[in-house]
Amino acid sequence: MTLITEDTLVRVCSIDDLEIERGRAALVDVQQIALFRLTDGTVRAVDNFDPFSGANVISRGIVGTRGASATVASPLHKQVFDLATGACLDSQGKRPVSGTDAALRVWPVRVIGADVYIEVAS
Repeated sequence: MTLITEDTLVRVCSIDDLEIERGRAALVDVQQIALFRLTDGTVRAVDNFDPFSGANVISRGIVGTRGASATVASPLHKQVFDLATGACLDSQGKRPVSGTDAALRVWPVRVIGADVYIEVAS
């Protein structure tokens, strides 16, 4: 079990800065992260880097669902990613750019009071 301390949490925004089913990008250290506030009030965070286009655009994607899973579709080539696991659910027949995995990295999120934090490795 990982101990959560102030050293492992980075405040990225206020919960009020996030619109329902609209993405926002945040820069944590040198990593771009896409944040999504879902209709049930939960916040999900994944890499903003689209492994199929090589661009930092996931935060501009289209939020939806596949079954019970919240998803985001890349705004460029429409690959669909599970926001809980980062797995690519639909590659649209394309391969990721050379040297990348098809999945998005998932970042643990904590909402404390009105603030949204990303959990980073200590």
